Amino acid sequence: MPAVIDRWMIYGAYGYTGRLVVEEAVRRGHQPILAGRDEKQLLDLAQEYRLGSRVFDLDHVHKARQALSDVGLVLNCAGPFALTAQPLREACLDCGVHYLDITGEMQILEDSYQCHQRARDAGVVVISGVGFDVVPTDLLSHRLKEALPDATDLELAFAGSGGISPGTAKTMLQMMPDGGKVRRDGEIVTVPVAWDSKEIEFADGRRFCMTIPWGDIVTAWYTTGIGNIRVYTAVEEKQVAWLRRLRFMLGCLEWGWLQKWLGKQIEKNIHGPDEKVRESGKMVLSGTVSNAEKSVTMYMQTPEGYRYTVMAALFAVESLLAHKVMPGAYTPSQALDINTLQNMEGVMLETVEN
Repeated sequence: MPAVIDRWMIYGAYGYTGRLVVEEAVRRGHQPILAGRDEKQLLDLAQEYRLGSRVFDLDHVHKARQALSDVGLVLNCAGPFALTAQPLREACLDCGVHYLDITGEMQILEDSYQCHQRARDAGVVVISGVGFDVVPTDLLSHRLKEALPDATDLELAFAGSGGISPGTAKTMLQMMPDGGKVRRDGEIVTVPVAWDSKEIEFADGRRFCMTIPWGDIVTAWYTTGIGNIRVYTAVEEKQVAWLRRLRFMLGCLEWGWLQKWLGKQIEKNIHGPDEKVRESGKMVLSGTVSNAEKSVTMYMQTPEGYRYTVMAALFAVESLLAHKVMPGAYTPSQALDINTLQNMEGVMLETVEN
């Protein structure tokens, strides 16, 4: 493990979420090293907050290792994580550096969890998904499993206010050609986009929802061992019908030139929720576990998704800096103090009788 554990880095610091994390980290008294591949954006941000910076991309392993030589922890905020997580995580494992990211991408979460023995051998902690993707749903899964230990089925759903960041939009664009995902009898199964849809009860009323390939298809399996898992998000009924009509065209999104063009359009037109939305918005979640005889439902509320991501990510950082997590690779609820997560400002959890 590095000698200076409290020297830590935010990679992708100048992105939408990265900037929010930097702002709150500095407010809390931290002095993270800011990192990324865009020198101008990085130096402007570092100057604004009077922080150190390191410019490096992840195409050259030796450069990444060199940049991490005196760092104890990295928080990766640079999406799409399909492009950044694997090389940065590998560099961290090679250098004995704790690795965190805020992804919700299923394959990244799976790959991170498979690093458990390597992380233990290296004396470091690896946790993917320490933002809204997937901390609250993972906490909800954990509590539901406690309530019904022999559950065979788990359904999670969420809804909220505000838009999405450019990085999240690019990630969704990359995921769409792969279709939907559910877990069935312990195995991840590919299903059509918007495969299942129905009304789901939340604490503040019913919403129309559809299945999505959310990270909990991976993390909830490792957290709970429940073999049948579906994740839903609230949408308008007409959006489900539109997505189903477009299923036959989704393969076109794998074309490189189209991905690049759409990526530029996202950067030009999507900017993420503003401060007012982040401060006033909220996310609502619903989860149900069941077996042949019984079911248990819980409702949860958190602050707006990006605000919650900052809170959860920095809680993970501070937990590792305080040496509160043993080396290894974990889901968020396996590694972090779930009682503290449950009692964070703006978080509420209640059980309802079925």
